[in-house]
Amino acid sequence: MKAIRSRSNPAFKALVKLAGSSRERRRTGSTLLEGRRLAKAYQESGGTAETVLGTESAFADPATRAFLENFPARSRLLLPDGLFAAISQLASPEGVAAVIRTPEAGPVPKPLSGCVLLENIQDPGNLGSILRTAVAAGTRQVFLSRESVFAWSPKVIRAGMGAHFFLSIFENVDLAQVSRSFAGRVIATGPRATVSLYDLDLKGNVAWLFGNEGAGLSAEASGVATTQVRIPMPGPAESLNVAAAAAVCLFEQIRQRG
Repeated sequence: MKAIRSRSNPAFKALVKLAGSSRERRRTGSTLLEGRRLAKAYQESGGTAETVLGTESAFADPATRAFLENFPARSRLLLPDGLFAAISQLASPEGVAAVIRTPEAGPVPKPLSGCVLLENIQDPGNLGSILRTAVAAGTRQVFLSRESVFAWSPKVIRAGMGAHFFLSIFENVDLAQVSRSFAGRVIATGPRATVSLYDLDLKGNVAWLFGNEGAGLSAEASGVATTQVRIPMPGPAESLNVAAAAAVCLFEQIRQRG
């Protein structure tokens, strides 16, 4: 592994910029995975990193050294713990990271058999949780509107726990256009909907539509839904967190399909 010891090193400066700037991540089409678990998930998806990084203290551990040396990557860098801390976003850095190219979603499958449509989701934790739920439920395509948080930001990736690498994530999408081309039902949740989620037949082809954490779905997005449902809530809570609502809906569909 190539050692970097100076903060003035161009490669280190590029890492700092990538770690701290969403604009830089979008510009370069790359992102930073931090921690062995995320790196391993990327490896298991068949990916090859641009660069794998390790700290000197992590490299001293035989198991971590073997992981870093055998990880599929085009280059390898060894950093002092202090330099690594400058790019880490964790309170207790693990000392392992990888720079990867952001996977491209590719063409939209035709016909589209089922998906999740997300309008203006802003919280990285919510988006990451929804992506993780989608993978667990067997959904493979997720579409994000133009105002949604960047799916490949480190916070979203950490919340997704590796889900990103098993999904086709389409960003900056016109959700109305996707909905119109979808052959099945487009189902949105709403607190004033008259139909209960649990009374609806979900065995067919379904696209789930979820809106912003505070404002919910826009009038335009609501207009493309073919069905509006509510999640029964006998308790005093006004609403569910959007990630929780997505989990309830997707796994009710799994339950019905047996």
